[in-house]
Amino acid sequence: MGSSGQTVLQYVPSPASVSAKVHPLVIFNICDCYVRRPDQAERVIGTLLGSVLPDGTVDIRNSYAVPHNESSDQVALDIDYHQNMLSSQQKVNPKEVIVGWFSTGGVTGGSALIHEFYSREVNNPIHLTVDTEFRTGNASIKAFISVGLSIGDQQLAAQFQEIPLDLRMVEAEKIGFDVLKPTTVDKIPNDLEGMEASMERLLALIDDVSKYVDDVVEGRTTPDNKIGRFISDTIASLPKLSPHAFDKLVNDSLQDQLLLLYLSSITRTQLSLAEKLNTAAQIL
Repeated sequence: MGSSGQTVLQYVPSPASVSAKVHPLVIFNICDCYVRRPDQAERVIGTLLGSVLPDGTVDIRNSYAVPHNESSDQVALDIDYHQNMLSSQQKVNPKEVIVGWFSTGGVTGGSALIHEFYSREVNNPIHLTVDTEFRTGNASIKAFISVGLSIGDQQLAAQFQEIPLDLRMVEAEKIGFDVLKPTTVDKIPNDLEGMEASMERLLALIDDVSKYVDDVVEGRTTPDNKIGRFISDTIASLPKLSPHAFDKLVNDSLQDQLLLLYLSSITRTQLSLAEKLNTAAQIL
């Protein structure tokens, strides 16, 4: 059978080793936009801002939602709103440029149309999807790029190809992110509850490190020089304080915090009283 009767489909090659890094603020902003979405909207889309690092990694640092109307066969974006928001954002952070767009949920039929619009704004944009409903109990956050499918020189379609995504958080950000995961939350933890959760996490990590050191000393685990140096550097970074000095430092800091809470409470009470007096004076 001759090869002349065969149809060869070709993928347009994408840039090599494309990866993305997203800051937690972007995820929080997307979740907030989803909560505030119009009643009739099934999902939220918007623009991703950031920069491209020297190693080719796309660093996503900011975002904003863009109003849109979406049906089965077409998508209408509010381009004027998009341009005004972009202009305002770049007045504050001129180095942040468009690097892609986001949507809640997954890739849908209209995603190709939206991606085509952002392809005119920036070369090879990133498409970030966020599962804002946390149906699996874990955050499903994925990043895609568009890969073209063609026959010879004729472009047929585009396929979304997933790329590596790095989501790094410090402990305080991780606590806030964990609060978003449950489908129902009784209340947002206060400062003391957040501190308690952080201390429990810290104690659990100390127990893990202590168990690892004991296993290495007793020969149950093969030592790792990299982990040993990291533990040594961590211990060396701790300040050398006596228990009495440490207790005094903590108590002084706690007293300062309580004083600030007391002053803020007095201020709120005074403002509330002044507002009521002003309202009563206007009525009289």
